[in-house]
Amino acid sequence: MHIVSLAGGIGGARFLRGLRATEPDATITVIGNTGDDITLFGLRVCPDLDTVMYTLGNGIDEEQGWGRAKESHVVKEELAAYGMEPQWFGLGDRDFATHIVRSQMLAAGYPLSQITEALCARWQPGVRLLPMSDDRCETHVVIEDEHGKRAIHFQEWWVRLRASVPAQSFALVGADTAKPAPGVLEAIEQADVVILPPSNPVVSIGTILQIPGIRDALTPKTVVGVSPIIGGAPVRGMADACLTAIGVETTAQAVLELYGSDLIDGWLVAEEDEGVALDGVRVVARPILMHDAETAADIARTALDLALELAR
Repeated sequence: MHIVSLAGGIGGARFLRGLRATEPDATITVIGNTGDDITLFGLRVCPDLDTVMYTLGNGIDEEQGWGRAKESHVVKEELAAYGMEPQWFGLGDRDFATHIVRSQMLAAGYPLSQITEALCARWQPGVRLLPMSDDRCETHVVIEDEHGKRAIHFQEWWVRLRASVPAQSFALVGADTAKPAPGVLEAIEQADVVILPPSNPVVSIGTILQIPGIRDALTPKTVVGVSPIIGGAPVRGMADACLTAIGVETTAQAVLELYGSDLIDGWLVAEEDEGVALDGVRVVARPILMHDAETAADIARTALDLALELAR
């Protein structure tokens, strides 16, 4: 069986770990969001790709859900002592090594997809991890504050401001000319089913869907999504701030309508959201909060079973 999944950061990575555990013999291709990518201190940082790679490779800091386990921050402290900015984005010493390798390979002319494959050779995540595109795409956020109306990188809005300044809009810079990374469209074409984890529907899954050709490739496939909203609140993170910025309510119903019945065939929601409905979509209500690895696997199993049933 060939499964394709689109994924963002922490929630997506933990769901994928459950999916891999419940279907260990399947071929799983993960298309990762790169809209969060940023260059810091001359190094290219790919937060979502790394979170998936570290989580599935047993190298993640389990408590915070991102970054490396048993991390230290000597380099960050030394950079701060020199007055280097930004100081609001905390890279750990072990994590720096990943970004150094990636940046050196980029400078040598390797595309991001090949670099990601090389990095995964160390971590052995048990899935094929592909960036959504080899082309540089970055999510920027339009805000208005004491400095006036301006666009800032998504990471500054998300990490430094903690989404405290309302976003007026999002722009995926570079998306209009970007192409899916090699292997992305082929993996979708070969997929028996496609699973959308409970990742951010605007700046994770939504970003991947903006790359020309990806949504069109997904449309004829059997796609099941897991709602990132439970009882009107995000499962984690600040998806509500992102949804508000694009004029969408923070509900499982509204996110389903955002994706649309042309994309989604099955939709897994929490028991609190029973009653969600959309013509052409099978909606199943059950507990979907990932408390641990066991519940993540259970939720992934339910999503996969629903997808396989709909694909018949």
